[in-house]
Amino acid sequence: MQIHDIEDENISVLTNTSQNVLHLEQAEHVALQLKCFANADRLKILCVLKNGELCVQTIEKQTKIQQPTLSQQLTILRKAHVVLTRREGKQIYYAIQDRRVLALMESLYKVYCQEISE
Repeated sequence: MQIHDIEDENISVLTNTSQNVLHLEQAEHVALQLKCFANADRLKILCVLKNGELCVQTIEKQTKIQQPTLSQQLTILRKAHVVLTRREGKQIYYAIQDRRVLALMESLYKVYCQEISE
């Protein structure tokens, strides 16, 4: 490989990378979602939701997060479009809304939690 080949490759890489840069709206959306991972309670909530939809009482029981705090953290997750809700009678159910968040939670579990549970 000669120098001009490398330069051509670098120009090609630079051109391709500029096309892969997040647009401002996308970057803001991703940043908002990633902020949700910067809180221990929200991480615990997402960790239990990675296995599927749960009602608020079950989330509270599994995470041991008190109701007022749990409600506050679920609201933050909902406003960030990380979780979605559905009502069934008096029960409110939560689930992870975005498959990318679910994939991220599964990756975090493998990296940080799997060794502990084995």
